[in-house]
Amino acid sequence: MIENNEKSGSNFFTKITFFLVRITLGISFFLHGWGKLPLPPEKLSPWFESMGMFAPEFVASLVAVGEMLSGIGIILGGIVSGSLGAIITRLSAFSIFIIMIGAFYLAHPDWFINEKLFKSEQIYIFVLSIFFLINGNRK
Repeated sequence: MIENNEKSGSNFFTKITFFLVRITLGISFFLHGWGKLPLPPEKLSPWFESMGMFAPEFVASLVAVGEMLSGIGIILGGIVSGSLGAIITRLSAFSIFIIMIGAFYLAHPDWFINEKLFKSEQIYIFVLSIFFLINGNRK
């Protein structure tokens, strides 16, 4: 009987932990996109244009909207039960993963495997996207 209570208590804390990680990633990534409004992003579009990127205003707008939708999706994926919730979680995590690869490649190419990378919040966003991409909604 005591063993059963320990398992249920452990399960409760596991669910809370997953919820905190999910809500933190979702809010953080949503706010990254929200900070780029209004569309097209006033700072990101000219920077993309200065790099010679094709359709910089469109791409910058996609990044901003993608960040917001992915953040919402990570949160909603945990609320929606069953396989649909897992699909929403994994699609959102994949979007975050792709956006973060782009951010590392374009904005921080000097960060690969050095101290700057591990002192930034971006590495945690990237790793959490991998976590949810692999794990989905399994706890």
